[in-house]
Amino acid sequence: MAFSPDVIIIGAGVLGLCTAAELGARGHAVTVIDPGGPNASSVAAGMIAPALESLLDDLSPDRASLLKRARDLWPDLAGAHGVKLHRDGADWRGEEPGPALARLRALGFEGRSIEGGLTTPDDWRIDVGPALTALARAPGVTVVRGRVVRLAGEGRRWRVEAGDGRVWFSPTVVLATGADPAIPGLPEPVAAIVAGVQPIRGQLTSVATAAPPRVVRAAGVYVAPGEGGVVIGATMEPGRRDIEPDAAESARQVEAGLTLLGATGEAGAVRVGIRGATADGLPLAGPAGEPGLHLALAPRRNGWLMGPLTAQIVADGIEGRVPMADAAALDPLRFA
Repeated sequence: MAFSPDVIIIGAGVLGLCTAAELGARGHAVTVIDPGGPNASSVAAGMIAPALESLLDDLSPDRASLLKRARDLWPDLAGAHGVKLHRDGADWRGEEPGPALARLRALGFEGRSIEGGLTTPDDWRIDVGPALTALARAPGVTVVRGRVVRLAGEGRRWRVEAGDGRVWFSPTVVLATGADPAIPGLPEPVAAIVAGVQPIRGQLTSVATAAPPRVVRAAGVYVAPGEGGVVIGATMEPGRRDIEPDAAESARQVEAGLTLLGATGEAGAVRVGIRGATADGLPLAGPAGEPGLHLALAPRRNGWLMGPLTAQIVADGIEGRVPMADAAALDPLRFA
């Protein structure tokens, strides 16, 4: 049986679902095809953190401003789809907080000193499980389980084939496939872009302990409030695609995180996800240089932060609108 939605999105991570919700709100009929199970977006702490990401990665003022603008799109998206947005801020702890605070303020963020570090109101978070569920239920969006095994351009439409034989046709396809390899049948230039996405393995651990009022971060570790306690993470291991948890790394993370809190706790589930990253750390969002083919890929560790911005850029590209100012920074063809 063949199905023909207005737009097919391959992948139900945060970039794919934010894009689906944006397109649904604009009146498009969207089908999201995803194999199910955990993905990098579900194996995350849900941090929307332009301030501390800019500080810890020593970003330029221009890049920091872009991340802040991306964050500022979240209230409208969250309000439209019933996603709870926690505007708790975040704490950073480390040696010599004075220079860190000065750097944070120089990047355009608010902050003040606290014992052993600083705090900023500019970083927010969401609960990833409920947020993914809410976005998947957005009006105009249908999520189906299936693994896409082949794409083919057929005139003015794309043929999308799942491993079980189901087939969809649509004039527009959005690849939101994370760090997965290129799907067979992609045009060679687009396959090369997808192949250039670097996989980065990330691991975090759930811990039963009293949750802090906000995210707490330090060099090499973070602690974020989570269901039943906290989540402590996360590794950044470029080039790895294996998803078997590393017990020794989990123990190290948990020890560092509990030390950060000055608390004790019981370690629980260990989760591993594979993120995708580009050479400049920004997603690939927008037209892919082939008619009807668009990308929403590779946000590194800022998938939740960049979701609404990616969605608007991709939706504008599909509708042929004048690109927003930030679209150039996320152009999938910028490395060509």
